[in-house]
Amino acid sequence: MNARPPRSRLWAMTMQRCPRCLRGPVFRKLFRMNSACPMCAYDFEREEGYFTGAMYISYTLALVVLFGLFLIAVPFWHNYSMGGVWTLFAIITPPFLLMVPVLFRYSRVLWLHLDYVLSVRRHSDEPD
Repeated sequence: MNARPPRSRLWAMTMQRCPRCLRGPVFRKLFRMNSACPMCAYDFEREEGYFTGAMYISYTLALVVLFGLFLIAVPFWHNYSMGGVWTLFAIITPPFLLMVPVLFRYSRVLWLHLDYVLSVRRHSDEPD
């Protein structure tokens, strides 16, 4: 076993690591998750529809990102006319589309950690 001390949960969420051991990677490719943690064998794919809750997190993160991009793009909205809405759309869309994989990954990681802290760890250390 590795002798290094466990890292913090915030570090593990930022680096997209396992909610149990805080070390094993959750993803192996851009959109491919590991089915279980390579370090502690914690099951990431617990049941059908498990990541439905991650969609709510993804939606919330997307709103925050879009609002931030909107605030950055507002100075380019000339005369605040409806015709300028297409300018805003053209400015906001490319960076948002580049953020979609990041939002997807972090929404799943946040959901895994939230579920682990609120339910699995409270009842037992073993997944259902």
